Amino acid sequence: MKNDTKIDQKGLLESLVRSGLSENESRVFLVLLELGRGTVTQITRKAGLNRTTGYDILDSLVVKGLASISGKEPKEEYLAESPDKVVLLIEKEINEKNEQLQNVKKLLPEMRSIHNVAGRPKIRFYEGMEGLKDVYEDTLTSHEEIRAYATVDDMHMAMPSYFSTYYKRRTEKNISIRAIIPATLTGKARASRDAEEKRQSKLIPPDKYYFSPEINIYDNKVMIASWREKLGIIIESAEIADAMKKTYELAWIGAEEESKKL
Repeated sequence: MKNDTKIDQKGLLESLVRSGLSENESRVFLVLLELGRGTVTQITRKAGLNRTTGYDILDSLVVKGLASISGKEPKEEYLAESPDKVVLLIEKEINEKNEQLQNVKKLLPEMRSIHNVAGRPKIRFYEGMEGLKDVYEDTLTSHEEIRAYATVDDMHMAMPSYFSTYYKRRTEKNISIRAIIPATLTGKARASRDAEEKRQSKLIPPDKYYFSPEINIYDNKVMIASWREKLGIIIESAEIADAMKKTYELAWIGAEEESKKL
């Protein structure tokens, strides 16, 4: 029985190109499917390509698993693989692209932190306990007094051995600090050492103002240390730091009033 099904060769060609094959790869693959097998001369003549280009395209199809080679020169022939291999090829490429996408997503925080655009704030992200140590180490580079909102309980609970030396090192570097601190037992104990640790503290009611994360403002930087999320952030921007310093001065006045109520 004669098969009268009309095949839209042009439509097939365009669809294969949209699927990721080049136009020449698509043309040669369709010729191979029609012939089943053939020499380079037979294939390139039917595809309307020269032999040199034909060899390159056929080798590309072999690498992609859409064609195979039978025999050796001068009787070498190329065979068409199953059309199902086109689906497998695209699925493989999709999986590879998804893997690349996930890898790039993991690198985004680091790439963002080094993205230097003139006039734009620099934001650096630090993860885990080692990252939190890094943001505190940066405060030890301050050229001015540090302004801080700090819940001492969270700090000491998270990294007790670190802060036992941090205060001493900050004092040795002659970096003073003003701190607004919830008046917990731990906070009061820390404030009692203000003179020896170059600190001025304002103790505030912990039931109203037990805040997390900690925020330090110094030079042109704002440091944020989130103990709950184990995340440190340093925003480097003269404009943002200036606004935060002015806001802090207002908070300092309010903290003084709250401390009198204790």
